[in-house]
Amino acid sequence: MHVIAVVSQKGGSGKTTLTGHLSVQAEMSGQGPIAIIDTDPQGSLAAWWNERQAETPLFIKTTLIDLPIHLHHLSDAGIKTVFIDTPPAITGAIQDVIKIADYILVPTKPSPHDLRAVGATVKLVQASAKPMVFILNDASSRAKITYEAAIALSQHGTVAPVTIHHRTLFASSMIDGRTAQELDPKGLSAMEMHGLWEYVNAKLNSIVMPTTIGFDAAHRHDGQGKVKQPFSLPESPPESPPQNPAQVETVTASLATMPPPQKAHDAAPKVDDKNLWKGFAEEPKDTPEDDTQNEPAGRLNKVFGRRPVNSMV
Repeated sequence: MHVIAVVSQKGGSGKTTLTGHLSVQAEMSGQGPIAIIDTDPQGSLAAWWNERQAETPLFIKTTLIDLPIHLHHLSDAGIKTVFIDTPPAITGAIQDVIKIADYILVPTKPSPHDLRAVGATVKLVQASAKPMVFILNDASSRAKITYEAAIALSQHGTVAPVTIHHRTLFASSMIDGRTAQELDPKGLSAMEMHGLWEYVNAKLNSIVMPTTIGFDAAHRHDGQGKVKQPFSLPESPPESPPQNPAQVETVTASLATMPPPQKAHDAAPKVDDKNLWKGFAEEPKDTPEDDTQNEPAGRLNKVFGRRPVNSMV
């Protein structure tokens, strides 16, 4: 079983939207069953799932204390991949999730403000020695700053070859618990999300991808007319989970006879860590707060301490 954490210090980076869309795409591509976990106190992912009519992906209510043993139960139940949405701040909660995760996705908008904020996330992931990939999200089509942002990020880690562009369908589809690829299976949004999942899945399974990623998704469905089968987990023991997996009591989880799901924000941790790392550089006080998508590319040299070069690294 793979555990994917979607992490970013910057609020509004698109973590929840990306988590929901990738989890659905994984199911549509035949890599299910998929489970999702919401550790954000706002509970946006839980709210999206509660509006969803399709029975997949499975939503899991848990706490950070119970997360390790619940992941063990999910693996025993046959779950293939777990996506974990995280709070928009660097706290102990995110550190715990990163320690458990196999792979870290860092969505970032191509703007100077977002690039500065990503430094805290990079520092935390690098300290855990976990594999990480940047995902350029909510990008403007044919904007030079998107290209420059990819160059800047590539100096500090891997950048996904698929960029998710700004389209209203991504946000509007989340209102009633669906995704862009379910509303418009042949649209550009669906093509991008399928290409991104193809890349992430290949990285998880150590598959060498071709230069051009195929966009023809198979086994599409619109998520309609299905009866949702909630999935929950048995209560974990009060003591800490044993280090030796052999000591863990086998638990048989049924997908058919489970109580109604509950919202994740009921059990999510509180964001109380005020000691946030400020990124790679101090944010200039005279930097305007709006229209960051069209700021000159030369401003990016203040983000990571060096001016981007003219070719991809």
